[in-house]
Amino acid sequence: MQSLLELRHLKTLLAIREAGSLTRAAERLFLTQSALSHQIRLLEDHYGLPLFARKQAPLKFTPAGEKLVALAAETLPRVAAAERDIAKLREGEAGQLRIAVECHTCFDWLMPAMDSFRERWPEVELDIVSGFHADPVGLIFEDRADLAIVSERDPEARIAHFPLFSFDMVALVAKDHPLADKPVLEAADFANDTLITYPVPDDMLDLVRKVLKPAGINPPRRTSELTVAILQLVASRRGIAALPHWSVQHYLDRGYVLAKPITARGLQSELHAAVPLERADTAYLREFVAIVREVSVANLPGIVLGED
Repeated sequence: MQSLLELRHLKTLLAIREAGSLTRAAERLFLTQSALSHQIRLLEDHYGLPLFARKQAPLKFTPAGEKLVALAAETLPRVAAAERDIAKLREGEAGQLRIAVECHTCFDWLMPAMDSFRERWPEVELDIVSGFHADPVGLIFEDRADLAIVSERDPEARIAHFPLFSFDMVALVAKDHPLADKPVLEAADFANDTLITYPVPDDMLDLVRKVLKPAGINPPRRTSELTVAILQLVASRRGIAALPHWSVQHYLDRGYVLAKPITARGLQSELHAAVPLERADTAYLREFVAIVREVSVANLPGIVLGED
């Protein structure tokens, strides 16, 4: 039997196993569900066996499917390692990667990504530019950073952007707050309460920039550097807040505060990696971006990977 297996088939099978459903796997791979299903049918027709049990949640692979998934789990890391070694031969193993961030919650996923990166590129000097930065891209131009985590694409032509992931922002209220019974919070619901935020400019707060400012609403403010402190203030009815859903999921599971969608359409934010245009093809920079996406989708609930 001549094999028709390609790397894309192995990536699809591994994504299905990790995501637990065809729909989520298709989203992760930026495929339509019909395109993903076509790949599976092609393999099943070729081997004459089903690869997983239909209409079962979570999806369960058949013995034939498990064989191919095991092959994918073994083969894909070896392919990635070989390509990494070739890149090291071409570009050298050493370098530096100084990371600047503009988000207070980035460290929840950034540290595990850095740990994984060090294992693959031990000769690259990895560092975080100290402190929070309102203009991390500016640090790239000052040669104080090599990569910046930003919430918006900078129009600067000398910068290349790699999408990381998007996520839902949710409003947070105390369990006994007057808004606790509302299924969705609209702009007007923020008018008469204190808005608790990180100490950043308004143009870096998606709630203010996308929802409140267009509605002409400017509530009183209170700030805190720490997520846990913001949640404590919310729980104590000192105000309401808006934070990434994934960053507060642990506290929601414990019933510490309540989360509400912001507007009927929801409020989505996104993160990108910004790098100097002339270094956009540097192997270890691109792999760091891939690792961030890999670690984030595995550990952060509800995020959607960005599409190149």
